[in-house]
Amino acid sequence: MRICLLPLAVLALSSCGPSSGDGAIEVAIIGTPAALFEDGVRLPAAAQLLRGATHEGLVALDASGQVVPAIAERWIVTDDGLSYIFRLRDSTWPGGEEIEATDVRDQLRRRIAQLEGTSLGLDLANIREIRAMTGRVIEVRLDAPMPDFLRLMAQSELGFARGGSGAGPMAMSRGEGEGGANARLSALPPESRGLPARQDWEEVARPVAVRALAADKAVAAFAEGKVDLVLGGSIVDFPEATTAAGPLSRGTIQVDPTFGLLGLTVRREAGLLADPSRREALSMAIDRAALIQAFGLGGWRENSWIVPPEVFSAPGYLQDRWAGMSIDERRQMAAGRVAAWAGPGREAVVRVALPRGKGSDLLLRQLAEQWATIGVTTRRAAPGEAADLELRDVLARYVSPVWYLNQFNCRLGAGLCAPAVDALVKQAQATRDPAQREVLLAEAHKALAQSEVYIPLGVPVRWSMVRGTLQSFQPNAFAFHPLFPLSQPTT
Repeated sequence: MRICLLPLAVLALSSCGPSSGDGAIEVAIIGTPAALFEDGVRLPAAAQLLRGATHEGLVALDASGQVVPAIAERWIVTDDGLSYIFRLRDSTWPGGEEIEATDVRDQLRRRIAQLEGTSLGLDLANIREIRAMTGRVIEVRLDAPMPDFLRLMAQSELGFARGGSGAGPMAMSRGEGEGGANARLSALPPESRGLPARQDWEEVARPVAVRALAADKAVAAFAEGKVDLVLGGSIVDFPEATTAAGPLSRGTIQVDPTFGLLGLTVRREAGLLADPSRREALSMAIDRAALIQAFGLGGWRENSWIVPPEVFSAPGYLQDRWAGMSIDERRQMAAGRVAAWAGPGREAVVRVALPRGKGSDLLLRQLAEQWATIGVTTRRAAPGEAADLELRDVLARYVSPVWYLNQFNCRLGAGLCAPAVDALVKQAQATRDPAQREVLLAEAHKALAQSEVYIPLGVPVRWSMVRGTLQSFQPNAFAFHPLFPLSQPTT
């Protein structure tokens, strides 16, 4: 079976009606119950969805991944791009107190301070000042323009709370059910959020029941009609999704057209991987198109660079890093580098750390077969064993060279890094000249690519299983599917 990512409706199956007798939309998010309710500034994907449903920020993301008003009902941006002025809607915290600009200002300041040392914190580095202008107006001033500033403000980690409770748009209650802890979400009435009232709200707004399940259990629950929507699938568990093509399946498998990083981070600069040229040898030996064929995914976008060329407005490099060389020529060159290093006491072995899952097993087999052609043995790192390479699978929060480059900042401690690259990115973020900014970012990317700290494969794979009756679900480039739109009437 070959599944195509474009168009996005990957595999259409027979459909059925809502699974819950009480009218709730049943959602399974692939993960653990602990991940679902995690708090802090490094939220896993499941927790991002739950927090985004209960803790609004200034702005939010809608079902298509676009920025929409949240606590801020509208905003203006000055011509120089250095000031964003938000007018807050006339609404209250769960306890009944009015949402005021001073409280929002203080919370936003604290949250950004807490993000220090995270990639999101690096992305927000240009924020210079946050101030309350009036009771319902807040201004955020920047040191330099941030084209993706509003999208960053919409991230779940920047949602607000008062007394431990968020300002909506949904209220949550926790419970225990089949498979462990779960959450039940109810959309707050429009009038409680500063919006015009709707008399039939209780009849048209549907509750959303959320649970976290392992991939195989989530797929089984969907096939059995117990859940209407499965979210959070990745390449690690994609083979589980393909089992849904049987006669018991009901709905559609959807794959998002994502941006981000899917590849292998170099964890140790030792042995075979001590030299950048040999790290490049591993990268150039990979036939990326063939690698994904075993998964049955068509339309997947491979990438041999850290920052895809299309992310730059005027890329200075071709899509294929080794353009003009066949895969056989690349492997011949790579094999020569490996052979020149290998010898008595030097075994060409790489240990790869991968999460558990059928997709990981398949990916490892594909890599092992391809690297064997250049004389390299591939082994899976055992739990607790030091790995040479580690799978990196992360979605882009916004599409910019800055996001990609910040993922390798030395402060994150995620693997090998290059301090000189960090300095260039910081300089680029601080400049107000867009052309100069792009030049600096291109220089940073060139230096990072030459350091060979990462072996790119392509875009992340994110899949969902969607009941045919869920009209509000929309695949999008950020693979973020907020829960609130599921509760809303479609007419």
